Amino acid sequence: MSGVSIQPVRSARKPKGEGHARRAEILAAAERIFVDHGYEGATIRKIADEVGLSSTALYMHFSEKSEILHEICSNAFAALTETHRDILAGDALPEVRLRLMLDRYVSFGFENPNAYRLIYLTRPIEARDGAQSAAQELGSDLFRSFEAVVAEVAASGRLNGEPRAAAQALWAGAHGVVSLMITKPYFDWVSREALTRTTLDALFVGLLKP
Repeated sequence: MSGVSIQPVRSARKPKGEGHARRAEILAAAERIFVDHGYEGATIRKIADEVGLSSTALYMHFSEKSEILHEICSNAFAALTETHRDILAGDALPEVRLRLMLDRYVSFGFENPNAYRLIYLTRPIEARDGAQSAAQELGSDLFRSFEAVVAEVAASGRLNGEPRAAAQALWAGAHGVVSLMITKPYFDWVSREALTRTTLDALFVGLLKP
């Protein structure tokens, strides 16, 4: 239609919210974008557009992209650590606490698949910009607490094999279930409950003495 000037449509800016709420919104959007586009493909502009901010406004909350990734990973490790706190404080037998910790770990992965991908499935070249530092700071503490429970099982005389190797084998089994099911959803999996139970049952039968 001649004579009609069509102005470009700009994405609407969302009203300014409270700082904490806005920061959480940025983290949630960045988590999705990091997974969908990869760390290298996730730009500050994409994250800002997702939450209806200008890039300049987003920089008021985070100084750079690596800071966003680090906080996402730190929050995920903190949440996972929190799920284990009551188990570690309990007085159940060590093998019971060990199984509960693995069950909680698997549940966390399925309930938070994007965060799980970022803390455990990020490529090394990308991880060094945020995920790796969080893993070293918080992930190591989380695993050491798990190793300590395995050591209790060994001290009770019920462990087959060396405690460190057993702890890593148990974690690898639980991680395998989560990582395969969330990255290969098209495979004809049995239910996640059945696969988790079967995998952990097999590991416990092999690693724990009757």
